[in-house]
Amino acid sequence: MRVTPTASADIEAFQRRVWSAYKEHGRPGLPWRQTTDPYAVLVSEVMLQQTQVARVLAKYPNWLIEFPTFDALAAAPLEAALRAWQGLGYNRRALSLKRAAEAISGEHGGVLTPEFDLRTLPGIGAATAAGVTVFAFNRPAVYLETNVRAVYLHEFFADEEGVSDRALRPVIEATLVADRPREWFYALLDYGYWLKRTLPNPSRRSAHHSTQSKFEGSRRQKRSRLLRAVMGAPGATSEELASELEIAPSEATELLDDLSAEGFLIQAGEGWRIA
Repeated sequence: MRVTPTASADIEAFQRRVWSAYKEHGRPGLPWRQTTDPYAVLVSEVMLQQTQVARVLAKYPNWLIEFPTFDALAAAPLEAALRAWQGLGYNRRALSLKRAAEAISGEHGGVLTPEFDLRTLPGIGAATAAGVTVFAFNRPAVYLETNVRAVYLHEFFADEEGVSDRALRPVIEATLVADRPREWFYALLDYGYWLKRTLPNPSRRSAHHSTQSKFEGSRRQKRSRLLRAVMGAPGATSEELASELEIAPSEATELLDDLSAEGFLIQAGEGWRIA
């Protein structure tokens, strides 16, 4: 059953439930909630995509020590960023973050203002951009990620299957606490986190829900191993890399070509190295 908050009383009742859940189940100590630096917030938003909080907690502080600003990340070799990213998975995110830093450093003096539309940068989607708007600048935006999605599915779309984000967005906008967006979305995130651990995951009723494919033996795993192999042996040939990974030379060549096209690798003679 879908419940649309049309009256202010409905909205206020929902907001009270969220604030109450936040008071009882809020997650203290998350380091990205202790800063409003746009760079640090962007790093956390990119890291948290499809990655467990515990794994991000292990990487986030050291990343900010090694690359404390947009300018620092922009000036660093891609290989350094990829090495620091190891353990978080989905290396494309590290590449996107590096490219974003290069654009902001080179074209905007290393300063990210509220007016800049992050969605114009490769690999930065609507949710990440909204997260920076909300958490760095405390400005209202429709921030829709998995835990927020769980809250709205649970509260307003009970027993409804295949709910699209398009249906959720106006409800999120209608219930937004516009004068406290940063804290409001912290509350939603933690309420959703709690719901997913105490109920059958409401996010499964989203039209956008998908089960992560098996990593072991996947193309994604082979790409990751190949990148690590190149970092460990710069200049290795495709045949040498294929032998190390125990895959067919033709498959290694295909993967290397893909990684090169995406900007991870370059070929120097017969060997490969990080771009």
